[in-house]
Amino acid sequence: MADKQDAPTAAVVVDLDGMVSGWSQGGRLLLGWTTEDTVGHPVTDLLVDPPPPGLLDGYDAGPDTTGFVTLRHRDGSTVNAVVTAHALLGPHGRVLGRVVTMQHWGRRPVIADQAFEQSPFALGVYDPELRFLWINASSGRVIAHSEEQVLGKKYREVLPEFDRTLFPERDDKPYTDALAEVARTGEATRLITVFRPLGSNYANAWATSIWPVRDAEGRVRAVANWGFDMSAEYWARQRLLLLNKASGGIGRTLDVIGTAHELARTPVPGFVDLVSVDLFDEVLHGEEPPSASAFTPGETIRLSRAAQHSAKEGADPVPGPTKRVTHAPGSVAARCMATGLSTVELAVEPGEGGEWAFGPGLAADPAHWPPGNPVVDESIAADGLTGRITVPLRARGALLGVVAFSRLDRPEAFTADDLILAEELTAKAAVAIDNARRYSRERTTALTLQRSLLPQGLPNQEAVEVASRYLPGGTGTEVGGDWFDVIPLSGARVALVVGDVVGHGLHASASMGRLRTAVRTLADVDLPPDELLTHLDDLVLHLASDLRPDSHFQPTGESGATCLYTVYDPVSRRLTLASAGHPLPLIISPDGTTTPVSAHPGPPLGIGGLPFEATELELPEGSLLVLYTDGLLESREHDVDQRITELQRALNHSTTSLEALCDTVIDAMLPDRRTDDAALLLARTHALAPQHIADWDVEPDTEQVPHARKFAVDQVDAWGLEEAAFVTELVVSELVTNAIRYGEPPIRLRLIRDTSLICEVSDASNTAPHLRRARAFDEGGRGLLLVAQLTQGWGTRHTTDGKTIWCAQPLPEAH
Repeated sequence: MADKQDAPTAAVVVDLDGMVSGWSQGGRLLLGWTTEDTVGHPVTDLLVDPPPPGLLDGYDAGPDTTGFVTLRHRDGSTVNAVVTAHALLGPHGRVLGRVVTMQHWGRRPVIADQAFEQSPFALGVYDPELRFLWINASSGRVIAHSEEQVLGKKYREVLPEFDRTLFPERDDKPYTDALAEVARTGEATRLITVFRPLGSNYANAWATSIWPVRDAEGRVRAVANWGFDMSAEYWARQRLLLLNKASGGIGRTLDVIGTAHELARTPVPGFVDLVSVDLFDEVLHGEEPPSASAFTPGETIRLSRAAQHSAKEGADPVPGPTKRVTHAPGSVAARCMATGLSTVELAVEPGEGGEWAFGPGLAADPAHWPPGNPVVDESIAADGLTGRITVPLRARGALLGVVAFSRLDRPEAFTADDLILAEELTAKAAVAIDNARRYSRERTTALTLQRSLLPQGLPNQEAVEVASRYLPGGTGTEVGGDWFDVIPLSGARVALVVGDVVGHGLHASASMGRLRTAVRTLADVDLPPDELLTHLDDLVLHLASDLRPDSHFQPTGESGATCLYTVYDPVSRRLTLASAGHPLPLIISPDGTTTPVSAHPGPPLGIGGLPFEATELELPEGSLLVLYTDGLLESREHDVDQRITELQRALNHSTTSLEALCDTVIDAMLPDRRTDDAALLLARTHALAPQHIADWDVEPDTEQVPHARKFAVDQVDAWGLEEAAFVTELVVSELVTNAIRYGEPPIRLRLIRDTSLICEVSDASNTAPHLRRARAFDEGGRGLLLVAQLTQGWGTRHTTDGKTIWCAQPLPEAH
């Protein structure tokens, strides 16, 4: 740009009458008028418009007055000037007139031009058609053109690369469009522009401001801009944003494969174009990974490709089956895993002025690189790579695998900051993957424990036909404490139980096992449902008290449990049930109608001091009992009543197989991603045929014992069980004799042919017999011992009217 001269300053002396009495050489240079042209003429002849009030009038010794005026040039043009009026004083401070200085304010001094020319910021001025009017040296360096090369040319012609955006996925506005919009609207704007200049291998980020330049009438005459290179700050911010994205996007699920895919997807495409995550098989299976010290760089390492994601079109980011990968001895991956150090590979040596950096002027200090990095390896170009960062995947001192971050067909070389970013991403993912591995191991352990505590096979009995399902929560949840059980009872009856322990994990599974064992133990005593739950509630209170440590920590477990206990009698077709905070069962009659259960669930187990109520119903043969845990009804979209309606709709499915009906219910009620485990127990009731039952009232007289024996033997013979007649005669004699001697009337004898031959003797006494050792000369005490030896089992159950002594013997095998 050509040098400019300093603008002249005119000095004019004006007398008290407003006439020019003195004229300087500067006045002639500024306006073209000579001394002869001005002296003796009014000063106002030099003005186009009247001066601002007080500027050239008011002659006193007051302070100097400054204003802006428009002056007449001798050639007929006008000159805008800044005018300062000083009082001209004589002896004794007498005012003789004014000295007025005038300076052209439309031109800059040379120093101002030099300031703009030497500014480190890129400055430019363009006309409304975006033709170059002026640029400074910094702007010329940025666009790689001098001012003489671009003056008068359109912006789009000189810089076509600014007519597009480097990141179209971010909806960035091309810089040329921003200039045109300011010229059109007259509104200033600010933006950050990311671009790759022609001939450069690096992307630059510039902070720019664009504003309109207006004339005196307010019309937009030009567009000006300034900008500075903020690439270092911009790319540092992008790395922080990527780390922030990783913090929220990696480790959202407790799944090893899912977390590996989150790591693979997060840095693509903003940071790299291809990410692969290779893990040891032990990590995938939730086991302890091999020791890192066991590997050497010269050893072949076999891993599984857990995730891979590419920015190329058609890449599949959906988790799929893993595939085996092998890292040869001496390979970069093998060396990284053996040494625990990351490696940066570049396909070519970076060029001058931009080495190891995103853009010109951002060259990183080589001292910032770890020893041995970066490595120039031209062989990676054969794989279509321009650079690769290999990072060992380590967490809590354990080596889990290796991650490779690769760039494809992009010229930017990796920087030392990029290595730090890759290691940070890998570290975050490593902790998440190790958490998922540990969770998987604990979940597998808890699930194994729980399945071992659940019934492995449903017992053989004829009172009901049963089918069951237990489904743990999804992979993102811990194993819960749901359980169910089917317990054969005396008198051909059966108990159906379902329960739920609040909480998840090993503690919930162990608590479930304790409760199920306790229910089975209490069921063997043949307690009614309400009494059984009362004893179970007391047991839970004692367990909670025993488990409470000295620190007064209140453990969760059985104290947050619910239980539903039901007993079905196929002889009377009656169902007795009681609930400790558990949902009541659904009962569907053979005709498809739902039988209402008018019972009220009691409090959950562990509350103590509150009663449990038993409810008794008579059911038609073939009724369907549906027992379940609340995990079957869990839904965020619907309330419990709606879910029960959906369950009833699923149960009306036309199928005769309970196993198929279980599958139908599970498919209809449980989502793919459930957050709680669920148990389902279906039972279809049977009624024992009247011809399989025989009973007889016994008079309280020992002479009735022979008649009772004969009744039993005749009935056994009638059932074709002659081989059981001898044992039956002995046990009937013993039980009836004991009832007559020690019990109270009424006394009743009942024989039931079920899966075994059952003999029952009932009386109104609450005293229960027990086995005892008889000495050599004792006359009694051997009867029940004989019964226990001859039968499959015996016991006592108490009723509201007394007690029943029973014994069961296996049926003779059919010939």
